[in-house]
Amino acid sequence: MDAPKVLKDNKRKIKVEFERTSLAERMKVKYLSGSFAVKLIWKIFRYLLLIGISYIIIFPFFVKIFGSFMSRDDLVDATVRLIPKYPTLDTYKYIIRENSYFTAFFNTFVLSTLCAFVQTIICSIIGYGLAKFKFRGNKLVFMAVILTMIVPHDTIKLSMYMNFKFFDIFGIYGGIAELLNLEATSIDLINSYWPMVILSIGGIAFKNGLYIFMMRQFFKGVPDELEEAAYIDGENVFGTFVKIILPISIPMMITIFLFAFSWQWTDNFYTDLFFTQSGAILMPRIVKVPTTLADDSFAAQGLYESCIKNTCGLLIILPLLLFYSYLQKYLIQGIERSGIVG
Repeated sequence: MDAPKVLKDNKRKIKVEFERTSLAERMKVKYLSGSFAVKLIWKIFRYLLLIGISYIIIFPFFVKIFGSFMSRDDLVDATVRLIPKYPTLDTYKYIIRENSYFTAFFNTFVLSTLCAFVQTIICSIIGYGLAKFKFRGNKLVFMAVILTMIVPHDTIKLSMYMNFKFFDIFGIYGGIAELLNLEATSIDLINSYWPMVILSIGGIAFKNGLYIFMMRQFFKGVPDELEEAAYIDGENVFGTFVKIILPISIPMMITIFLFAFSWQWTDNFYTDLFFTQSGAILMPRIVKVPTTLADDSFAAQGLYESCIKNTCGLLIILPLLLFYSYLQKYLIQGIERSGIVG
């Protein structure tokens, strides 16, 4: 007998037997087997584990959010656990009004945008040079980049402050000042944006070593044939970088911009170092108790001040959450293309 015909007859018999089997029997075979029980137990365990981990991570945020709406009466009420009985917006109102929230928002936005933009461009150029150009000392320069990620910035805190307090490149300004009989032989850049901008231009600002490393890993994955084709068409190195390389690295550059912007937004190391005047209002400096809400006679004043400071933190990170909600697609694409895996 022909083999295909035998196989076809066997399939027909199996189909007829399956159709004769009752629905209850089929359900019994499928859902009362040992393998199904094991899969079901593993799936339940996995979901419970994910829910537990999510609860541990998200619960502190819920505590801070609900605590920001609590009034003084809620803090001394033993029956209030999480959700306030007498919710109020006074905490937000006085923080925005007395802590100059919108002034801090504007100043920090300008500084963060400027630094993030400069760092993105500079780190892209440095990363491209380290990835695509073979020159003597390439590995040494890359080791110096990695070193900036390892050395704690506290170790160079004093030298950075003194360099920008008495700023003078190679003594050029001092020489000109002596010729013109000027009193100041150096420039004081403290309490201005210039220290942050100069550090960004030099590629040595906060986390710039990480940004250069990420851009280098991305550019190493770009095929050399793209550049060779541009060179054959008569394009120079700079034109190739601007017209060919930068357009395909937009997702990665957006990722670098987001990292630089968010770290600068919440930075208090450089802002406290270079902005010594109390009048310099930036985001990290709004974390304080408004004068209207300060009351030493209140029994739970310490707990109330903690809620106020947590509310300040929520107002600081709120713009970042909105920022990331619109650009998270580019962030994920940039991380995927950076070549960094963990």
